[in-house]
Amino acid sequence: MSLLNNALREAEERQRRPEVTGAYTGAVQQGSGRQPWLVILVLLLITGLVGAAVYWFTMRTPSPEGLQTPAVADGGDGQVERRSEPASQPEPEVEPETEQTLPEAEAAAPQVPEPQQAESGIENVQIAPAPRQVAEAPEPAPAQEPEQQAEPVPASQPRPEPEQAPVVKSTPQSPEAIDRQTAKELERLIADGRMVDAERRLASLTRSQSAPRSRFVVARALVVDGDIQRALSWLPEEVAAASATLRMLRARAQHASGNLDTAVMTLKSNVPTVAASPEYRVTLATLLQQQGQSQQAAAHWAELIAWDDSRAPWWVGLAVALEARGETRGASRAYQQAARLPGLSPSLADYVQRRLQSLGAG
Repeated sequence: MSLLNNALREAEERQRRPEVTGAYTGAVQQGSGRQPWLVILVLLLITGLVGAAVYWFTMRTPSPEGLQTPAVADGGDGQVERRSEPASQPEPEVEPETEQTLPEAEAAAPQVPEPQQAESGIENVQIAPAPRQVAEAPEPAPAQEPEQQAEPVPASQPRPEPEQAPVVKSTPQSPEAIDRQTAKELERLIADGRMVDAERRLASLTRSQSAPRSRFVVARALVVDGDIQRALSWLPEEVAAASATLRMLRARAQHASGNLDTAVMTLKSNVPTVAASPEYRVTLATLLQQQGQSQQAAAHWAELIAWDDSRAPWWVGLAVALEARGETRGASRAYQQAARLPGLSPSLADYVQRRLQSLGAG
């Protein structure tokens, strides 16, 4: 408006100036008919300047009518659709200023443009692209549990399997092994005075096998205790027939019960070799001598001495058998040989000396 006032003031001053006479300039002065055209020209110029000033001022300051809020349309699925003004609307020339201010704003704090700027309808303003925004720091990954932090095993290496306890294969024991183990158990029970428990344990074992060792342990203890009938109950004939040890013990039990002939018959049923059971032969020769069968007894003693001639008692047995048959010379020589060897008990040594004196006198 100040420009308009200045233009009007200048026009009024021109109109108030005195007219220059023609005598001063030396030119013939025309009449006042040209002044209206000059005033019209000045007014047109002033009007153009005022119009230009109003147009520039109007475009500089956008009117409230030009800022229209874009229509919001609801698509029905929760999404909002924004409609901007038509492209035919005149655009304010603010691009240079916006381009100058954007670098400063981005240098200060790069932010996403506010919604108000997006809705203003100014499409020429260049908004900073998304890649130019400052990348947000990634959120720290949640701490893994201790069991998930274990080092992964490479695919090429097999995962070690947990150690397993060695499997011990239990092989079934043979009847002989079970019999030996049970015999040791029975010996402990008898040593502790638990004969009833020992017989109960033996009865449980004999249901499945003959158990000759276990039978011998229990029967021998019963013979020593003088319980002959209980001892014989554990030594039946069918079981004793397969074992020389059981036959010999059965014969002793029978002899202890007064059945000498039965004892001799038990021993003579199956006579083993001297090397297999020398004690069996000694028992048989002794019972044969008691039964009066001196010749058979002497034959067994001779076999024993032929196998081992260092046993003094065997020489005494042979001497007794020869003397019973009337062979005094052979008996005397056997007594003399027994007296030379060690191993005679005092009572048996005294008996040998008496027999030597008797035979020498005879």
